[in-house]
Amino acid sequence: MLHPVGKLPAAVYWRRRLVVLILLLAVLAGAGWLGLTLLRRDAGNASTASAAVPVPRLERVVPSLPAVATPTPTLLAPAAEAAVPATPAVPDPVAGGPCTDDMIGLEVRTPGSVAVGGKPTFELLVSNLSAVPCVRALDKALQEFLLFDLSGHRIWGSNDCFPESGSDPRTLAPGEVVSLTVTWGGLTSEPTCTGQRGAPGPGAYVVRGRLDTKVTADVPLTLT
Repeated sequence: MLHPVGKLPAAVYWRRRLVVLILLLAVLAGAGWLGLTLLRRDAGNASTASAAVPVPRLERVVPSLPAVATPTPTLLAPAAEAAVPATPAVPDPVAGGPCTDDMIGLEVRTPGSVAVGGKPTFELLVSNLSAVPCVRALDKALQEFLLFDLSGHRIWGSNDCFPESGSDPRTLAPGEVVSLTVTWGGLTSEPTCTGQRGAPGPGAYVVRGRLDTKVTADVPLTLT
């Protein structure tokens, strides 16, 4: 191998061997370069693919759940219950004491229907609803009957033109009913009896009774 023998000079054979060696090295170098190029291209494509994947819009605004630190709730110590004030007990009525508004019943009665210009009698019933006798002032000045039309306009009052005075305390037994009456003259009136008086026209009205601070429900009255 190192000393070729042939018809041609030895230098020719050496040159041929050198050319073959150079070609072999060139082939090897080319194959190495090609392999390195392919590796770089694959790595570049992988990086490009990773960069090309869009980040979800929601991920840009709201971080993923694992990245969010959820605060641990702090347990509050139970607060002491507020003391509820006890409802004050209502004292039992005292026998012989005053009849309060809660202890009496008050009702007004009318004829129900009366002719225009007539003079009906109205009745105020005062009853002791408690279980003990009590005292209630039934003074004339504390009694009052009022007449209204259905729009609420005041037509007449029993104390407008003929007020009365005097003291009249009454002891009412349990269940006792006292009747207080007044007769209406059939004319309109105003407080202190000022203004012109006249007979209200036919129609529907209501009568309301009062004993000091206690007031009755309205009772209908028809003028015909």
